[in-house]
Amino acid sequence: MANYDLIVIGAGPAGYVAAIKAAQLGKKVACVEKERGGGTCNNWGCIPTKALLKNAEMYHAMKHRAAEFGFKIAGLEYDWSAIIKRSRVVSDKGAAGVDFLFKKNKIDSIKGEAVLDKAGEVKVTLADGKVETHTAAKILIGTGCVSRPMPGFPFNGTTVIGSREALALLAQPKSVIIIGAGAIGVEFAYFFNAFGTKVTVVEMLPNLLPVEDTEVSQALEKSFAKQGITALLGHKTTKTEATDAGVKITVADPQGAEKVLEADVCLVAIGVSPLLPGGSLKIGLTDRGYIQTNDRYETTVRGLYAAGDIIGPPWLAHVASYEAIQAVEGMFVAGFKPKKVTIFPGCTYCHPQVASVGLTERAAKEKGLKFKVGKFPFMASGKARAIGESEGFVKVLIGDPHGEVLGAHIIGPDATEMIAELGLAMTLEATWEEIEATIHAHPTLSEGVKEAVEMAAGHAIHV
Repeated sequence: MANYDLIVIGAGPAGYVAAIKAAQLGKKVACVEKERGGGTCNNWGCIPTKALLKNAEMYHAMKHRAAEFGFKIAGLEYDWSAIIKRSRVVSDKGAAGVDFLFKKNKIDSIKGEAVLDKAGEVKVTLADGKVETHTAAKILIGTGCVSRPMPGFPFNGTTVIGSREALALLAQPKSVIIIGAGAIGVEFAYFFNAFGTKVTVVEMLPNLLPVEDTEVSQALEKSFAKQGITALLGHKTTKTEATDAGVKITVADPQGAEKVLEADVCLVAIGVSPLLPGGSLKIGLTDRGYIQTNDRYETTVRGLYAAGDIIGPPWLAHVASYEAIQAVEGMFVAGFKPKKVTIFPGCTYCHPQVASVGLTERAAKEKGLKFKVGKFPFMASGKARAIGESEGFVKVLIGDPHGEVLGAHIIGPDATEMIAELGLAMTLEATWEEIEATIHAHPTLSEGVKEAVEMAAGHAIHV
């Protein structure tokens, strides 16, 4: 038995960040993880998917756009197993990085499954079956979430899969049905389609990426259609069947007419479910099964905290890390008042990329806010034309009469990198005048942000 100031359960973006922050504050810390450092994000989510998407982007460009850039490529081929292997190597390096950070910060890394039977105590079942018991003044749960299966259509690892299995398919499927058009579904749709897999996306709501601004979603739908991706929007899945040859999925359109889709594989991307730690300790849960926490990220059990996906949406790695730091500083820094997440970016790494922060236009209207919209198309950007990426736009919502940024939405090249400027503007409560007065380098894609606010103010130069 070892006694700690803090034991963290889970080594994902919430857990490992919490452990490191506490160690930096001079605390004795242990982190319990049953797999390896980095959690779902590094091992089966954010990082390996971005590796695959980079492969897809490169292959698509070489196959379809080489001549545009003056290249002649004969006999272009790819090795599916090498593509998958590269993504796993990238993930391996990330996990090794977390191990290094734990050693650097003198954090005890305990490999095993944690169980909570009583407050202030963590039992860990190790790989060899032995059980260790450790105590701590404070415990933080950062166990995250797992892919949610469809009722009556369980994952089987081959023909019915979640995102985890999709990252390690040994053979490329000739056809894929993706149920769900959120970030995960859309990213895998782009990936598989880029390599020639026939992709059909089924979404119950009327748009791809339903949480995004409607205008952005519609632009993505047009782009996907040009790329050859079939999107059945407003379609409900009414029947599912896994066969030896693949899957049969029955869907109904908005008028109720049904049709049967067949494919080698069905990727179910309808959301996530909380991964609660085992044990008999009674922890308050929300009506959806996530852990309840107060303003200091403390649960209904005194001294027991939680952060990240396990406490509910938004299910984003950067949000999880933010919450973890707030929770830990609230535990150990005198007078510190933890903050809840308010302004955060959402990013989807398909092609074209999609990124946003703040309110969508429809949400601003529903709130009855007065605002102006500024939209700058990348086709008017010299840098975008120069790199051959003129699809998409930057869109900003500027509050009236104060000129603050209410929301921002980007679809196009490097959208996920560009959104940080607008998040900072919202955090600092910057006005459109201050963004306009900030000199943006030319030629850059980020000029589109300045141009968009100028559009909202009626000062546009290049449109």
